[in-house]
Amino acid sequence: MIYSPGSDAETTNNNVNNNLTNLNNTNPIFASHVNTNPINLNTINTNHININPINSNPTYVSSTQFQQNLNQPFISDKSRKQMKEVYNYYKYYNHEKQQPKVFSKSSIGLLIGILLLIISLTLYCVISDIAKGSLSNDVMANTNKQFFLQTEKKPVVDEQYVDENGKYTTEGIAQLLKPSIVEIFTYNSQFSSTKAIGSGSGIIMSTDGYIATNAHVLENATDFKVVLHDETEYVGQIVGKDVKTDIAVIKIDAKNLINATFGDSSTVKVGEQVMAIGNPAGLTGTVTDGIVSGINRPIKTDALGYEMNCIQTNAAISPGNSGGALVNMYGQVIGITSSKYVDSSYEGLGFAITINEAKPIIEELMQHGYVTGRVKVGISFYESTTEIANEMFKEQFGYDIPEDLKGLFILQIDETCDIANTDLKLYDFIVSAEGVDVYDYTSFMSVIKTKKAGDAIRSKVVRLDENQNRTEFEIKFMLTEDKSGYY
Repeated sequence: MIYSPGSDAETTNNNVNNNLTNLNNTNPIFASHVNTNPINLNTINTNHININPINSNPTYVSSTQFQQNLNQPFISDKSRKQMKEVYNYYKYYNHEKQQPKVFSKSSIGLLIGILLLIISLTLYCVISDIAKGSLSNDVMANTNKQFFLQTEKKPVVDEQYVDENGKYTTEGIAQLLKPSIVEIFTYNSQFSSTKAIGSGSGIIMSTDGYIATNAHVLENATDFKVVLHDETEYVGQIVGKDVKTDIAVIKIDAKNLINATFGDSSTVKVGEQVMAIGNPAGLTGTVTDGIVSGINRPIKTDALGYEMNCIQTNAAISPGNSGGALVNMYGQVIGITSSKYVDSSYEGLGFAITINEAKPIIEELMQHGYVTGRVKVGISFYESTTEIANEMFKEQFGYDIPEDLKGLFILQIDETCDIANTDLKLYDFIVSAEGVDVYDYTSFMSVIKTKKAGDAIRSKVVRLDENQNRTEFEIKFMLTEDKSGYY
């Protein structure tokens, strides 16, 4: 049989296969031309088969030579074995067009099992992290709950803890209210998931885990741990918070809790005995007593200057008490204690936001997650008469704010609000709004408190430069709906 270099690859492969199949036969192969080109031995990976390449030069053998060497094998046993290995390798990788079997069936099954185990462990870790609150990252809980904070009339008191006037004793108040007051620990995952950055108190409002507290208790935190009076711990999620009024609501996944009862704060009398329950300085379940020193006190937050109607008391209220309860001697919560409502002129005065004032805020937070109907201008400012405003102005322009200039010294402008589209710039002064002189937060809010989102406001602005030149102009801007809880 003669191999022609011009024949196709399939014919070549068949020829090679037919010839190599008879290698075990000791009879000589009659051929006039044997060509090794169909198998390029130089390209075979010798890592798999340790074999020296066969000389690719063709060998010419005549029929006469075969007749003369009839009793001698044409191919030695060693060569036959090597060529058979080459053939099997070639057949497996080229002729059969298959991939090498790296793994057995049992090995593949083992790998699949390991992979499923890894996936299962990963899912378990993620679910566990969520359960522990490490992935909560200030995630809002469901805020579509229709909620009405029920206030009640003064009840008939249990005789075991009643005094001669039909009210609870101080011991009775402690026993009644402590199960309804929780301790809140706050964490920031950017710093530590195990070391608390702050703590405060909260009041259980419902048996399914809705809790009222102060917004500043949750400040700068990403994760929350709520501890009940029996030391049971839960992960807390924010339902809503209103920094403007310093009121917030959080939720824990619990049932059958002991919720507090709420009274009508409009019935509170000056001189009435009250008690404050909270967790000051980490002292869990602290109870202090006092009297109502004053009612209907319009007190501003020390952070924002927003006024709320408060109850003044001499019962001790410190930062850990924030979010706790001020209760009457009938066991009703009449106020939410807050260390953020202070009178800077005097020391030793404690204040609690009245329940009647807090009630609509809580209900809005429960339903929407924010207080609806609010508007914002989109600026941050200092009163021009404050020392810090003068220092910042002097650093910028090299002289003091003129004494006759009273207004709002602009520090920031929110680019998402319409006021950013006016000519107003940083370090300008807004001196009037809607024709009314404005010089502090109260005077400015008195102008816009009756406005709604989309209403236009006209304001007069004064601008000074390094040379003490004064320019006056008017701006007009639209109010924006405020969902932030700030102002």
